[in-house]
Amino acid sequence: MRYLHTMVRVENLELALSFYCGALGLIEHARNDYPSGRFTLVFLAAPEDVKNAKELRSPLLELTHNWDIEKFDEGRNFGHLAFEVDDIYSSCERLIKNGVTINRPPRDGRMAFVRSPENISIELLQSGDALPATEPWVSMKNEGTW
Repeated sequence: MRYLHTMVRVENLELALSFYCGALGLIEHARNDYPSGRFTLVFLAAPEDVKNAKELRSPLLELTHNWDIEKFDEGRNFGHLAFEVDDIYSSCERLIKNGVTINRPPRDGRMAFVRSPENISIELLQSGDALPATEPWVSMKNEGTW
């Protein structure tokens, strides 16, 4: 058995791609429109996983966009997506510059949480050992839920 992907339903595909690709840094791996079913599937991969994704060896994030207007409840009961990052501080800085709220700042140099436009909780984990605790992260308070 092999883990394939996590599927997240999105209301606004362009807004979702702006978050996942523009702010978070994932790369669009494949996109398929299904006119008869009135939906689009977009598969995303982390930059370090792109080569393996092409060989269908890395897990992917599947964004499912139903063309007909549909309102989804908050995805907190989903749990969260988790991504390992090379530098948690620079990752959080990039997200802030893209208008993303850091719900749980990386005060410990190890872990942070943000939310997607659909309120999917996303955990960022520092690769390897935690980075030294530093400002402004140490003093930053939690904002909202994560």
